[in-house]
Amino acid sequence: MVTSTPRIIVFQHIACEHPGIFRSFMAKDGIEWDAVELDEGEPIPSLAKYDAVISMGGPMDVWQEEEFPWIAKEKEAIHEAVSIRKIPFMGVCLGHQMLAEALGGKVDLAKEGEVGMLSVEMTEEGASHPLMHDIPAKFKTLQWHGAEVKKVPENSTVLVQSSKCAVQAFAVGETAFGIQFHIETGPDTVDEWNAVPEYNEALKNTFGAGGADRLRAEAEKYDNELREIARTLYKNWTRCSF
Repeated sequence: MVTSTPRIIVFQHIACEHPGIFRSFMAKDGIEWDAVELDEGEPIPSLAKYDAVISMGGPMDVWQEEEFPWIAKEKEAIHEAVSIRKIPFMGVCLGHQMLAEALGGKVDLAKEGEVGMLSVEMTEEGASHPLMHDIPAKFKTLQWHGAEVKKVPENSTVLVQSSKCAVQAFAVGETAFGIQFHIETGPDTVDEWNAVPEYNEALKNTFGAGGADRLRAEAEKYDNELREIARTLYKNWTRCSF
């Protein structure tokens, strides 16, 4: 149990995919955090001074280690954090997939990618897991991914699923988990992500012309609900972790 002010390291893979709304939660709780922009060549420092790790999303894939050498280093760091140091971990989208790969799971292209405000639902195991306490059994959330976790690591629990993706969230113990979907979003998220070529292509393939406008309008309808889910999930994680 951490007795002093917790300090978190955040792995970022593109500037526009930061901790989002979690930043305000951490600020309110006095939690300090350092971002490492891996795609810009920033090295991963020693994890010794950190009490938890967060890994965010990005347009690259976990198997592109030759093109992005830092991917292998991040997997090693995640393995060190979760399996050796046993410190709390939260992975979002790419970070969720990184967690799976780092601990022996498998990630590959999805049979059908997900882009839009789509429904996810709790598994039976997820409904009783501490990280999912007070989370709705079914809710809509932002999806924007073409790869997915095909196999979770040993001793993992699948928490959330959807009709197209069997592993929307999974946990390793009570303090390490990954979520494929996005609840950290804000009013500028759709426009910022739409400026990323890979994301723009996926959006056009799903919605056609004007897709960003359609998705932004739909996301705004669920903003309050997602904010509350994000707050609850964050509280559950920090309560279990710190």
